[in-house]
Amino acid sequence: MLDPDVVVVGGGNAGYCAAHAAAERGRRVVLLEKAPRAHAGGNSYYTLGSIRMVHDGLDDLLKILEPDDRHARTEVPPYSATEFLADLERVTGGRGDKELTEAVVDGSRDAVRWLHALGLRFQLMYERQAHERPDGSFEFWGGSHVSNIDGGPGLMAVHERIAARLGVEVRYDCPVTGLMTDGGSVVGVRMGDQELPAESVVLAGGGFEANAQWRQRYLGDGWQHAKVRGTPYNTGDLIQAALEIGADRGGDWSTCHSVPWDASFPENESNRALTNRLSRYGYPLGIVVNRRGRRFIDEGADFRNFTYAKYGKVILEQPGSVAFQVFDAQSRPMLSAYEYEMPGVDPVVADSVEELAVAMGVDVDGFVQTVREFNSSIDVSRPFDPTIKDGRRAAVEPVKSNWASAVEVPPYYAYPVTCGISFTFGGVRGDVDGRVLDRSGEPIAGLFACGETLGGLFSENYPTGAGLTAGMVIGRRAGSLA
Repeated sequence: MLDPDVVVVGGGNAGYCAAHAAAERGRRVVLLEKAPRAHAGGNSYYTLGSIRMVHDGLDDLLKILEPDDRHARTEVPPYSATEFLADLERVTGGRGDKELTEAVVDGSRDAVRWLHALGLRFQLMYERQAHERPDGSFEFWGGSHVSNIDGGPGLMAVHERIAARLGVEVRYDCPVTGLMTDGGSVVGVRMGDQELPAESVVLAGGGFEANAQWRQRYLGDGWQHAKVRGTPYNTGDLIQAALEIGADRGGDWSTCHSVPWDASFPENESNRALTNRLSRYGYPLGIVVNRRGRRFIDEGADFRNFTYAKYGKVILEQPGSVAFQVFDAQSRPMLSAYEYEMPGVDPVVADSVEELAVAMGVDVDGFVQTVREFNSSIDVSRPFDPTIKDGRRAAVEPVKSNWASAVEVPPYYAYPVTCGISFTFGGVRGDVDGRVLDRSGEPIAGLFACGETLGGLFSENYPTGAGLTAGMVIGRRAGSLA
């Protein structure tokens, strides 16, 4: 294809959504992917495919879900636009762009239905977002109830099939090095000494999380040591290209999505075979200690959907940038097999608290005291219930606000964790249609952005599933105008 109308730069979920929407309008679309074919898919490939969307409960969701015998004994609470907005407001401290946030929330259900009609297939996240009751029924929690079939790899495989059916030309091994301009408008892209003219360009090449120098510069010293969870190709090139032609910065450049991440597996960066299985999100069921044997977070502050993306940063700040998630024989069976029974990773196991401390290499006296004080401070008058914020607290410092359960039944288990960075929150500034804005707030003609390249939605923290949803909604809107 020599004369595309639209060039989409970046082959993750957001980029493909923009490409699909443009192609549906009869636009001639070329999608340029920086990575070689074997490493394509952006950060989206490394996800679970979790999606946060407005819905009216199970009957509403059945319109997009694949059949499952468990549906008949499943309760899925509705998730309203009001709740979605409140969750985003709460976890970001109100620092997100309000118009952009409202556009993502309001467009979430329609975007998922649109993609379902194009060919994406969805399921309830039984293993991750539901608890099974004694009678065999299931109760969902946390707001992010749906994922696509087969996680990130499945998501990207279907996106590629949809794009081929719609006539989108995909080119791999094509790093974009600059933007072509004419009188202030963007009229194409540069790839080294090659140029590809187009009426519109959509930037969807992620943030700068894989650029260690930028991480240190914008996130702070120490961030150069964080483990890159996803693609190694998101190095901020497209953000830089947009800034060079006058685009404004958008969002929070000083914070990011970072999570508790396996610290012991040798290949714990950009692992396409294990993708998200190196995550360690079971900490609300146990305690987390540093090398001094001391707790340093409220493991039960909220459902892990609303805390996991900020706790990677706190782990990075601990001695050696390492911590240990600790469970006993009662809590260990409740952990997700997807994460905690991952092949090639074995926990530290011991028959006493003292032996566990030695095996972890933490301060023995400090750890023993931590466990003793924690166990004795639990409000046992409240029943333990992982499906709600049960108020079963441990009155220690820091407090554990919910799901406090004594660490007292051997054997004991410890999982070493570090900071895994997912994506950065800062990018270019844009409007609700993905139009990139200059420093005076005016749209740059012919230039759009979506996905992690577009800043403004998140700050400090992030609710599970909101990233893929944002890419779907704003990617679709950008493609509908490009």
